[in-house]
Amino acid sequence: MFRIWKFRTMCHNASDPGGRRLTLRNDPRVTRVGAFLRRTSLDELPQLLNVLTGEMSLVGPRPHPLEAVAGGRAYAEVVPDIARRLRVKPGMTGLAQVEGWRGNTDTERKLVERVRADLRYIDNWSFWLDIEILFRTPLASLLTEEAY
Repeated sequence: MFRIWKFRTMCHNASDPGGRRLTLRNDPRVTRVGAFLRRTSLDELPQLLNVLTGEMSLVGPRPHPLEAVAGGRAYAEVVPDIARRLRVKPGMTGLAQVEGWRGNTDTERKLVERVRADLRYIDNWSFWLDIEILFRTPLASLLTEEAY
């Protein structure tokens, strides 16, 4: 476990460190500046500090909040194999993000597909796969409607 760096995008009094409450489209907790930062993924730039300290990688499965839920159930209940993601460093971007599984996990299906992509990344890792993901990330970030 480590502290992940991000720009604050929500009102301070609306903090949910465990990530149990999902962010919704037009969420009243998100500030106007925060909405822009989230939509453009600029809120994640401070994670470069996590990369520089060796806590994260540029590419890998995205870290999930400890108390996150999908469809009202804990992640580990929905996908028993989810812990396998913890065998590699989390990344600022990953295969799931460039394949469109970024954003809210309000349904179990979204979580299952995200984890499938993460495990496919782990099973098929190569330097060239990382390069491909890094090149695909800016376009995927701009085209998604799941960042809010």
